[in-house]
Amino acid sequence: MLKFTQMTEILRPAGSFDEWDRREGTPGPMGVTWVESLSAWNFALYSRRATGVTLLLYGPDDPVRPILEQRLNPRLNKSGRIWHCWIPAAGAVAQARHYAYRVEGRHDPGAGYYFDAEKILLDPFAPAVFFPPAYSRLAAGDPGPNDGRAPLGVLPRTTAPRSLTVERPPRPSHDLVVYELHVKGFTARTNSGVRAENRGTFAGLTEKIPYLKKLGVTAVELMPVQQCDPLEGSFWGYMTLNFFSPHQGYAASPTSEGAAEEFRDMVDAFHASNIEVWLDVVYNHTSEAGPDGPVYSYRGIDNQSYYLLTGDRSRYRNDTGCGNTLRCDHPVVRSLILESLLFWINHMGVDGFRFDLASVFTRRSDGGTDLEHPSLIADISFLAARHGVRMVAEAWDIESYLLGRAFPGINWRQWNGKYRDDLRDFVRGVSGRVGALMQRLYGSDDLFPDDPENSYRPFQSVNFITAHDGFCLYDLVAYDHKHNQANGHHNTDGTDDNRSWNCGWEGDVNVPEVVMELRRRQACNFMCLLMLTNGTPMFSAGDEFLATRQGNNNPYNQDNELNYLDWDLLESNKDVFRFVQGMIAFRKAHPSIARSQYWRDDVSWYGTRGPSPDFSPGGQTLAYCLRGASLGDDDIYVMVNSGAHEAYFVIQEGAAREWLLVADTALPSPGDYVEPGQRVRLDSCEYRVGGRSVVVLCRPIRPGRLMPAEAKLKPGSKHP
Repeated sequence: MLKFTQMTEILRPAGSFDEWDRREGTPGPMGVTWVESLSAWNFALYSRRATGVTLLLYGPDDPVRPILEQRLNPRLNKSGRIWHCWIPAAGAVAQARHYAYRVEGRHDPGAGYYFDAEKILLDPFAPAVFFPPAYSRLAAGDPGPNDGRAPLGVLPRTTAPRSLTVERPPRPSHDLVVYELHVKGFTARTNSGVRAENRGTFAGLTEKIPYLKKLGVTAVELMPVQQCDPLEGSFWGYMTLNFFSPHQGYAASPTSEGAAEEFRDMVDAFHASNIEVWLDVVYNHTSEAGPDGPVYSYRGIDNQSYYLLTGDRSRYRNDTGCGNTLRCDHPVVRSLILESLLFWINHMGVDGFRFDLASVFTRRSDGGTDLEHPSLIADISFLAARHGVRMVAEAWDIESYLLGRAFPGINWRQWNGKYRDDLRDFVRGVSGRVGALMQRLYGSDDLFPDDPENSYRPFQSVNFITAHDGFCLYDLVAYDHKHNQANGHHNTDGTDDNRSWNCGWEGDVNVPEVVMELRRRQACNFMCLLMLTNGTPMFSAGDEFLATRQGNNNPYNQDNELNYLDWDLLESNKDVFRFVQGMIAFRKAHPSIARSQYWRDDVSWYGTRGPSPDFSPGGQTLAYCLRGASLGDDDIYVMVNSGAHEAYFVIQEGAAREWLLVADTALPSPGDYVEPGQRVRLDSCEYRVGGRSVVVLCRPIRPGRLMPAEAKLKPGSKHP
């Protein structure tokens, strides 16, 4: 078990601040540090190009008029490029609760300078954010002052937040199943079953842990929960304002302190249930958007240090599609990201991170890429190894596609977009994809090779059919085309490369029952193959009961029931839920499926009636046998038919009576998944596999068959 590091082990103890520090401040740690024994704060702000900096402290009730304006003297309060000062919490200053800066310098956007002494600026390293009642995104973007309308930093008053009370759970290996969800969307509807005051919050998510345990997932990946701009209009949360605090809109007690406490309570509850908590984090751009966006923080403090600009500095590089791109090879940005990660690991108990557009981390300041030794990726890799947390890359952005060995994070997991595309093609019936299906089931060794030079592992492939981006699972089998009109972009946003099939009927109006039956089967086919694949499976919340977003494949700005899970569907599609739950349990019960190595000699691939798979241009069928003896596991035989018509398979290994039927997606529920103890033996080695269906068999370890620890292998033999 991993213990949590206390804040006092990270921040400098009071005794390390000498007489000069206590008069002039010190350039580290960055941000604001409360020194409890001395009742004082140390402030440190990086700005290479500023000509003047003024610290502002505010009382609890007046965000307009500061109780202290401390103009920093560069001869006393500046070390290199860091401005700093020491403020005792005495007299009127003892009432201070919030802080901000005014930063002076050249204002010439065409040359990359956005200094504006009239703007109130948030410290990039602020531990939390206070939004005054008159908070305004427009005021931050318009010329002129924005006093009383700007976000302010929250002054810390304790050295450390309370510790989490539950230790991290044992890390799952072969049974790791990842569930991506949006904190608000998961419980926002009245039919979510959580208390009214907790709907759409961390507390509401805590109430649903029994459901997640029942489903069988072992890790939740939360879409962005770091504090975003509440006025930006992005429901998904991918426009981060502050990297050190939970989003207050996801808390039943919507204050910075309440959100942090509620988040830690949630993590404790997940850990008590042996479920990991991963965060989707967005360290590639900020909520300040493009040149017409607000001046909240980074842009007004040191635009050229925090953001990637074109060679003439006249424009932002927009490799993220969100208006700006963080300059991830700059020391202050690297420090910002690493300090943020340490905060979420040490003080919030997070077990893993999924990095949005992680290929941005390879960008040099000149806009090129460093694919050999990008410093930030190396730093994150060492941090992850030291603290025992998982790192997952979305290894692409607008300019780069670095999936697999092209991404320089050798020990990172990666979202496997190639898996998504190949599985979608095969299941929807594109012929000639048998070889691609084999490659993906095997663990994508073409992308993650384990040769001596590379030494990748199959679990580094995060296999998914759906994610927040693109169609959800039901829409994937119900729509041929995106229907994004509600987003306000005339249906031009979102990908057109959906690789979907509507099963013969577009949408959900007057759908014939035969089409609905086929849609359910196709959804089960996807989930069945996902759970049979070597690697790390991930799926999106609601896929297990056919949640829909009505064909919208990019509802990023829809804070409404389009993005809120409709829990009534759990009852109407309980047969699909049962199937998904069963296949998750089957995967977790069979460690031979997900391994630290590739299947190699333990797998044999077959055709319908013989030893050769159908690699022809019209091929749509595949069978394989995965032998589990090397892991003390059952053997598994799988038959897949993506064609429209039934096909007769002849089982190529063992006798018929040795095999038990586990799943057949062509059969009505509950025959589509058979619970352990109810599985029946086959009468014949010939099996009719219905059109567009998957069949799973297992051959239990025979009585007297030795487990690996007891087995004695004969020279040259592969199995006991």
